[in-house]
Amino acid sequence: MRQTVVTLVAGLLAGACAAQALEFVDITGDSGVAFTHVDGRSGERYFLETLGSGVALFDYDGDADPDVYLVNGAALPGFTGEPNARNRLYRNDGAGRFSDVTDAAGVGDEGYGHGACAADYDNDGDLDLYVTNFGANALYRNDGDGTFTNVAVAAGVSEPGWSTSAAFADPDLDGDLDLYVTSYIEFALDDNPWCGLREKGVRAYCAPDQFTGQPDALYRNNGDGTFTDATRASGLFNPRGKGLGVAWSDYDLDGWPDIYVANDSTENFLFHNLGDGTFEEVGFMAGVALGENGDMENGMGVAWGDYDNDGLPDLTVTNYADQTNSLYHNDGDGFFADITVASKTGYVTGPHLGWSTAFVDYDNDGDLDLYAANGHLHDNLAELDQAGTYGQRDLLFRNDRDGVWTDVADSHGAALMAEDVSRGAAFGDIDLDGDVDMVVTTSNGPARVLRNDGGSSRSWLAMTLRSANGQAGAVGARVGVTTDGDSQWREVVSGSGYLSQSDIGLHFGLGVAESVDRVRVSWPGGATEEHVDIPARARIVVQESKGWRAAGQPHSPWQAPSSTER
Repeated sequence: MRQTVVTLVAGLLAGACAAQALEFVDITGDSGVAFTHVDGRSGERYFLETLGSGVALFDYDGDADPDVYLVNGAALPGFTGEPNARNRLYRNDGAGRFSDVTDAAGVGDEGYGHGACAADYDNDGDLDLYVTNFGANALYRNDGDGTFTNVAVAAGVSEPGWSTSAAFADPDLDGDLDLYVTSYIEFALDDNPWCGLREKGVRAYCAPDQFTGQPDALYRNNGDGTFTDATRASGLFNPRGKGLGVAWSDYDLDGWPDIYVANDSTENFLFHNLGDGTFEEVGFMAGVALGENGDMENGMGVAWGDYDNDGLPDLTVTNYADQTNSLYHNDGDGFFADITVASKTGYVTGPHLGWSTAFVDYDNDGDLDLYAANGHLHDNLAELDQAGTYGQRDLLFRNDRDGVWTDVADSHGAALMAEDVSRGAAFGDIDLDGDVDMVVTTSNGPARVLRNDGGSSRSWLAMTLRSANGQAGAVGARVGVTTDGDSQWREVVSGSGYLSQSDIGLHFGLGVAESVDRVRVSWPGGATEEHVDIPARARIVVQESKGWRAAGQPHSPWQAPSSTER
């Protein structure tokens, strides 16, 4: 007994020291990712210049490591810079090194791009890619040989308005993925209003409340490669929205995926899935439509995550400067409690203008921490007599497990303290060393690849899933991992944060545990299964009804589930 206690204490001390030594290192220059976002600015202050663009981390070639897709803008009237801005795909060559394969893959979209999300919409076993634009969107079908084909028009999802974020899910549980696309505002380049301080002749970007919103769209997957616009039929049509962020989650655990939309300058939407093909907007009733003071805010990014390991997905939303980001605790009765102030995150986020966000266990201690990307949209704040800075540092909140969060960015390396104009962000283990790295986009600037050094000193488990019908990722599946009696839950999502897509695989920090007692998977449609005695520090693939095996080893034997329920 004494030896067990000594060993446990030594492990905890080692974990604490490792946590103190953890650092995010900017490896962009050595990574092979050489990408600079172009917003097309010419001094005319076109409003679309402010949004920046997102990033998708997804394993397009099925080699078990996440690749990087970066979305770009384009030239606007009067622009005199590089005329051929386009999106880029970088293949992960291992150990955090990447090669530009844009031309070979055929995904170099040259539209004015904003967001990207990835999922296996045609159930052929590989991840496809959806790209949102100011103008027609692109749906890149993965052809399975390293190339993609843009089938947006034929599939019926080109959506010609101003699209921002997008996310796939299976809200009708028919086995294929539908697509939700957020739309922003009515805007035309030839009708660009003048905003700013006329008496000083200082021009500024206009506020979103000077424009009319656009309704979002839900496209139902017909199962034959095409989609049908089901926005009105599903009860989702709402022209008040000015959507920037979207994320799906089964927040009430009734088995049906629900939708949260972050809107800019109007109330946010929470669409509860009624299970009959329709949704009911319940944001006000649930307590997640407005800020803590009851004001409409400028929602940008959104993420779900069970930060307190009670089995219920909680919610965070980034907002404009001086509004604070919102943090909502899921109380489990259809209602949420706004804990922004109580969590101590409010006073830290208040001066910042937040964009992408994510719940992520960066230190592998077994609970989800919180990240927010920041950067202003006005580069002439002083001329406009406004406080703040254009470039801002991002925020990394450590989950202290007592309802309070601590911003620890300044203790985890200079890369997190850089004052950039951040927008999109995506997370995944790019060097396969057992901790979560990140890629962050900069508005009108270079993307950054930040490697997590030290997070893998604590234990971990990485997992990818595959549905019984062959769908890569198994979007919507919920997974619980139990070690030493403590459980933590994750949900497979497509599209989250702001304009971005994190690795569709699941990552669990395990602290000092050296094995996993039980993995419980709840598959879309209701089937559940359990797996026991899985080693820690392992990468596994779990296929519905078949079992699990080591990732990257297709000939290794499947370990059958210990129990199944249907």
